[in-house]
Amino acid sequence: MPRKILVTGACGWLGGAIVRALLARGDTVVGLDLAVPPAMAALAARDPRLAVEAADLGEWHRVLRLFETHQPDAVIHAAAIVGVTQAADIPLAALRVNVEGSVNLFEAMRLTGVRRVVHISTEETYGDFQAPLIDEDHPQRPVSVYGLTKLAAEHYGRVYSRNHGLDCINVRTCWVYGPHLPRLRMPRTFIEAALRGEPFHEPTGADFAVDQVYIDDTVAGVLLALDKDTHRFDAYNIATGVAPTLRDTAEAVNRAVPGARITVGCAPVHRLGDTPIVSAAKGALDIRRAAAELGYRPGYDLQSGIAATVAATRAGPS
Repeated sequence: MPRKILVTGACGWLGGAIVRALLARGDTVVGLDLAVPPAMAALAARDPRLAVEAADLGEWHRVLRLFETHQPDAVIHAAAIVGVTQAADIPLAALRVNVEGSVNLFEAMRLTGVRRVVHISTEETYGDFQAPLIDEDHPQRPVSVYGLTKLAAEHYGRVYSRNHGLDCINVRTCWVYGPHLPRLRMPRTFIEAALRGEPFHEPTGADFAVDQVYIDDTVAGVLLALDKDTHRFDAYNIATGVAPTLRDTAEAVNRAVPGARITVGCAPVHRLGDTPIVSAAKGALDIRRAAAELGYRPGYDLQSGIAATVAATRAGPS
């Protein structure tokens, strides 16, 4: 049965994809973000099932008023200062947005009787991976400001779930990629150089391995968590379960774009484009819980995800 879903961060890269997926399956959507760009305003003008509101999650009374006005059935919480670099550069703003904004959201839910929220979390809450493949019970010892704020939001959700009956579900993603990724890191940098016909050499990290998940699979996992009637767990890894290296990623781009010359050197990795690597070790996220509990199955491996990204990049903005 179609429902009304409030999506925070609705005008961001991942939030916008979630909004479009919800509309495509027949739900009504209330999109919340700091500002409404022309593309999202145009989508709302075309589809009466989409209402878009410009508001700051830090403005408590505005958040409460939105819940009272729109009366959503559930929430997908994608609003955040995203990324290790951004949060490290503005740690107080990251605290306000990622933690205080989440608490305001949970409190508005409590007061208006909205029970279910799916919070977009991150592998950064784990910190250094202690094994090549880790599950949801791996210790959460973040080593970045971003990971710390997202873990704090997870824990606030647990308190609200225990004390107030909320159903706060955390979807832990890994390195999400896909068409028009807004951050200058691989595979975007690899793909764009390949499509320009230019050689590109990343001097570090050939053997650096990390789970990379195509955006459509991330959205699918989020919706599965939203739709499940009851949850035995409050956290799910939504990724691929494998960790290709940067060398693997470069080779996938070279296969997808004939004539591409993308190479990666073996120097120790500290930064990839605009992404500093603060964890000494990453790897793959074990997705067996999501498979068993949600029916989650990633539809894209690295090669097919790179191919889809190449095709969409060639086509230009949608």
